[in-house]
Amino acid sequence: MSKRFTTNHNITALACFPLLIWSMASAVERLLWACIILDSGVCSISLPAITDLKFIEECVKEHNLARSSVSPPATDMLYMTWDEALAITAKAWAKRCIFDHNIYLKNAPRVHPSFPSVGENIWTGSPPSQFNTTKAIKRWVDEVRDYSYQENSCNKVCGHYTQVVWASTYKVGCAVQLCPDGIKHFTSEKGVLFVCNYATAGNIIGRRPYASQGGACSKCSDTCENKLCRKYQVSLVQCEKLLLIFKQTTSSNFSPAHFKDVKILIRNQHGY
Repeated sequence: MSKRFTTNHNITALACFPLLIWSMASAVERLLWACIILDSGVCSISLPAITDLKFIEECVKEHNLARSSVSPPATDMLYMTWDEALAITAKAWAKRCIFDHNIYLKNAPRVHPSFPSVGENIWTGSPPSQFNTTKAIKRWVDEVRDYSYQENSCNKVCGHYTQVVWASTYKVGCAVQLCPDGIKHFTSEKGVLFVCNYATAGNIIGRRPYASQGGACSKCSDTCENKLCRKYQVSLVQCEKLLLIFKQTTSSNFSPAHFKDVKILIRNQHGY
C-alpha cells in the first residue's frame, strides 16, 4: 500500500544483472538473485540531483504554470526562477529525512546569503516509486480547491498552494532525497522527501497571495509573459561579448574576475 503526504525524474530501478547469467537462470534462481542483490543495496533508486537541468526545468515550469493559472488573474505575479542557494538549503534539510519544516527558517541568514526570508513546502511518499516531480508539486497546487480568494480563507490545508502562488516570491530551489531507513514523523519504511524553498517567503498572515485588480500583469513594471511579470533579461553570452569589447577598449587593469562578478549580478537580478 502506498503512502503520500505533504507539508507547509521519474525514479528508475537500475538493472544490475549480467544479461547472459540472467537469461540462463531459472525462474527460482532469478527470484533468489533479485532478493540477494536488492537486499545488498547494489541496485539503487536514481533520483535527480539539484544540478540536474531537467529536474530544475520541471520544478520551475510547474511553479510558473500554477502561478499563471490563478483565478482571478494576478496583476502583480512575478515570474519564478531557480536559485542554487535555496536548492542547497532544501537538500541539506531533506538529507535529515524528517517530515517537518526546517528549524532554521526563522533565521534567514542561516538558510540564504541574501534574502531576508525563506519559505518552504514539503512532500513525502512511500514507497520511493511514488515520487514524481510534477505530481508532487501538483499536490500542493490542488489545495486551491479548499481556498477562497474572495474570502482569503481556507477550509482545510492551503498553505502549500498559497506559497506556490505568492506574488512577490520569485525564487525557488528544490531537492529530493531517498530515505532508506524511513522518514521521521511519517514512516519507518523506505521513502522519499521532496523539499522546495522559496524567496522571499510568502504566507504572511492576513494578506492575500496576490492582487487582482485591473487584469493580468496590469501592475508589471517590465514585460508580461504568460500572465507573469518578468524583468528584461540579458543573457550571459551577451554579457560576455560586451565585456570582451570593454576589455579591448579599456586599460590593462581589467581583470578576468570582473566576468564572474557581473555574471553573479545578472543571475541574482534576472534569474540566471
